[in-house]
Amino acid sequence: MTDRTPTDLLPPVLPEVAAAAVAALPPRLHKRLDAAVGRLAGVPVGRVNGGVSVDCGAEALVTLTPGPTGAVTEGHQARCSCLLAPRCLHRTAVLVACPVADPVTHPDSASTGVSSAPDSDGAEPSWTGRTERSAAGRAGRNTAPTKAQRAAAGALWRAASAVLAAGVPAAGAVPQAELLRAAHSARLAGLPRAESAALRAVRGLRAHRERQAGHRLAQLVEVLHDLLYVAGRLATGDPDPALVGILRRAYQPDGTLEVYGVCREPVISANGYAGVVTHLVAADGRRLSFGDVKPGGPERARDCARAVTEMGAVAVNHAVLARGGLRITGTTVSPDGRLGAGKGVRASPLIETDWATGPLAELFARPLAEVVTAQLAADDPEDPIRAGTALVGGDLMIVGAVGDQVLARELASATDAGPEREPVPDGPVIRLAPADSHPMLTHVANLRRLASRPGLRIRVVGRLDPDRASTLWPLAVGPVPGAATTLRLPADWHGRADLGYDEIQGGHLPPRDPAAMTEPVLALGVDAVAESPLWRVRRLVELAVSGGRRAVVEAARGEGTGLTGPLRRAGFTTAATVVSALADESDRRGRNAFGRRTEPDPDRYAWAWLAATAHLAATERELIRSSWDCPGSAPAVRP
Repeated sequence: MTDRTPTDLLPPVLPEVAAAAVAALPPRLHKRLDAAVGRLAGVPVGRVNGGVSVDCGAEALVTLTPGPTGAVTEGHQARCSCLLAPRCLHRTAVLVACPVADPVTHPDSASTGVSSAPDSDGAEPSWTGRTERSAAGRAGRNTAPTKAQRAAAGALWRAASAVLAAGVPAAGAVPQAELLRAAHSARLAGLPRAESAALRAVRGLRAHRERQAGHRLAQLVEVLHDLLYVAGRLATGDPDPALVGILRRAYQPDGTLEVYGVCREPVISANGYAGVVTHLVAADGRRLSFGDVKPGGPERARDCARAVTEMGAVAVNHAVLARGGLRITGTTVSPDGRLGAGKGVRASPLIETDWATGPLAELFARPLAEVVTAQLAADDPEDPIRAGTALVGGDLMIVGAVGDQVLARELASATDAGPEREPVPDGPVIRLAPADSHPMLTHVANLRRLASRPGLRIRVVGRLDPDRASTLWPLAVGPVPGAATTLRLPADWHGRADLGYDEIQGGHLPPRDPAAMTEPVLALGVDAVAESPLWRVRRLVELAVSGGRRAVVEAARGEGTGLTGPLRRAGFTTAATVVSALADESDRRGRNAFGRRTEPDPDRYAWAWLAATAHLAATERELIRSSWDCPGSAPAVRP
């Protein structure tokens, strides 16, 4: 026996199994279900042959016996010793407390027509939208959803609308079970994007209710927005194939490839996956990756720093690959650039390369602001595969720090300046934020080291933060070629330090330059997104999720014109309109034929919230795009 909590040891459970258990529970026990689930947090979990057991009190021992995939995929795999089983509170509470299994990785015996094998890199499977969508549109496959798909989407819309109206505190096991049931129906109807959004919503609700570390309310808002957006449009018959999504990443043969390592990125997922992804650039310029991401915690991400992963018949060390390269034959590549690891893959090592030569140098060939602006302009704001997934590179000069963020300016082009290049005149202040602040990783410590040397020139590879003005998540840094005030990394690092794994020491930095400390950091500008009146819109849409419809009513009554007045004065007239519509709809109740007040319409309220959330996302996105073009920092917003 152990004193660890059930979610550490309990196996994942398919959505339909958990939903069926809640549906079979007598209605009189529904109100006791959340409390029963909460009590399991302190209950020891034991190991039995082929599964686990949970002691739920006198004469109530729940035993879970997972199937071959490690998940509970059938109802009979969960048993309780009490007399009311299987329609008992103990069995249902344990199933609800278990993690939600991914149906692609853990299919049930009735699943047909969809491959059940996990992705070759071991990562959590998911639908993909952007790469395949345009091809589907060009081929003329814009067909309206079937009757079954519209019905499944309608069920998801109703379940999600009920959760939104109730708010997180009231979205306990029973509303979550309705979402899980609707997600299963979406799977059977062939709606992988909607199913994925519903499962992410349930995981997000649980994370928020349990106050899990690292979970942000903004993430749950984004997930619910995607779920309502997809379900609502499908239910009305929208033929856009992107709304359906693609369940599996289709790996295609790619002949012989030469790939060169860029950096390693630790992965710690909120869904219980962890590991490492090595980013690569092919000789033809394509951005690729090879990962080892499997179920596990932060320890796995840390231990994968020098992990060896099988790529066919080849053992690939991620630390070596990130600073070297491979010539690969028989490989397969997914639409989003993931290398497959099939049995027919063969590979031979290439000599180590630095960022200044070969195809890797193309990462730094264009001005950073130009690359980021083009990326933001090309990405679809309604695509949940968020902006900023592609790597970007640039040469920067450190100018200071604010909290855990390093402030920097982009250096002028090497063709326009000498070896000790100066920042671009009137260029934006770029904020380097930790890609992952987990204490087992070295992102935060390394950024603090870099911030201690104002005037330091560094070459950075990272990813755009799509939610903050002129902000990057740096993944790796290296010296600027030809610069004197730059990094001095060990020779075996081959000109780069992976910020999540390699520890930058004082000896890797140049001597301090007292003159570089004189620039006033506080005068470097403000974040247009954080400082604009749009925070009022974000607060309301987040309050709608965290507190439910009644919380929006109270907030709107308390603020009155103070909610929309600042928005209108700043020129955000559409934002003021959608916020006002959300506030009005939250308090709208009709009357029946007898003059009695009726229950509020959850559909109208959900559409009003969706409109406010979508407008907020699009407006913030435009502010972020413009922040890369304006002098000093993101622009101050004025009418």
